[in-house]
Amino acid sequence: MVDKLPAPARIRALPSWLLGRAAAHGRGLVRTALEVDGMPMSHHLVLIAVEEYGPVAQADLGRAIAVDPKDMVAILNALETDGLVTRAPDPNDRRKNAITLTPAGARRLAHQEPLVDAAMDALLAPLDPSERATFTALLGKVVASGGHDTPVVS
Repeated sequence: MVDKLPAPARIRALPSWLLGRAAAHGRGLVRTALEVDGMPMSHHLVLIAVEEYGPVAQADLGRAIAVDPKDMVAILNALETDGLVTRAPDPNDRRKNAITLTPAGARRLAHQEPLVDAAMDALLAPLDPSERATFTALLGKVVASGGHDTPVVS
């Protein structure tokens, strides 16, 4: 008897199944790489978004990266405690919080960038540089055609 059956061949041939498996493998590699730095992947994604969009309203930030508002509060509490972001009343709407990356947050992201790059290199190791560029461009087209241009934190 086989210890673990593989997915049926017809399923393994589906692009959606392959994408899901590749995505899970990529998330695992990034999660492991960021563990070296002691940061959960969801916190890293928030820092990236704050760097790009900041100062940004907390609610807008959560929607941009598909993080539940309750989870976003916990993540921001941790990042603020670590001195990586600041929260202040949004000057455009004082009922909202605006999130800004601190210099320490920018340094932490700069430190993490090579860790994530190495994880992506490991994920795409079977491909040569030209294939990597083509693969990434094609995935971008598939994602854009579905109207989903934001990451989902898992």
